[in-house]
Amino acid sequence: MTDIFHEIEEDLRRERLRKLWDRFGGLIIAAMVLVVVGAAGWSGYKYWRHQQAVAASAAFQSAVGLFDAGKFAEAETAFGAIAKDGPAGYRTLALFRGAAAAAARDKAAGVAAFDAIAADARLPSLVRELAQLRAGLILVDTASLADVKQRVAAIAAGTGPLRNSAREALALAELKAGDLGAANRTATGITSDSDTPAGVRSRAELIRRLTAGAAPAPDAAAAESAAPAPAAPGGTATQ
Repeated sequence: MTDIFHEIEEDLRRERLRKLWDRFGGLIIAAMVLVVVGAAGWSGYKYWRHQQAVAASAAFQSAVGLFDAGKFAEAETAFGAIAKDGPAGYRTLALFRGAAAAAARDKAAGVAAFDAIAADARLPSLVRELAQLRAGLILVDTASLADVKQRVAAIAAGTGPLRNSAREALALAELKAGDLGAANRTATGITSDSDTPAGVRSRAELIRRLTAGAAPAPDAAAAESAAPAPAAPGGTATQ
């Protein structure tokens, strides 16, 4: 009797499974196909990304080789192609290396390239500030103090990680322009900042020493000349 009940129970189970399969079999097969296709697609995408990264790496190294060989125009073109079509991880690097290649062949072209990076609102603010700083550093030796200030003054006045590098560029431009008092104050601001990197600090200290005997800046001299003259013994101010 027990075997009969087992057989009946097994038949009922098979009947339920058959009905479930008749009802949902197509959906189950479709789901399994989707899982397989999805897994294959993800594997294919990862492989494609890997191939893209490998190709970008090779192209980047080739561009670096052109730069190192002094073929700056060709390097600039190669880096530009990577910045346009390469994977995201290489684009920013290629932008900066391309701008550096432009600067190596023509400083004005390099400044324009770094200015273009700084003006690209799609890039992170720190990347844009770094481009401004690079442009300012090129201009220290080639342009006016006003041109350098235009790029680095806001960064130097802020609290970001590039502030002291920007102050160093500003101090160098002030020193080159002959504004020794301003250069001394800017360099002092660098050395008094506890977060200043050692290399920047040592160079700022050198600027401080070079400008230690500088006369007061023009604005300070103007303030002194505008102050009331001391009174004479009779109560009349000396002229």
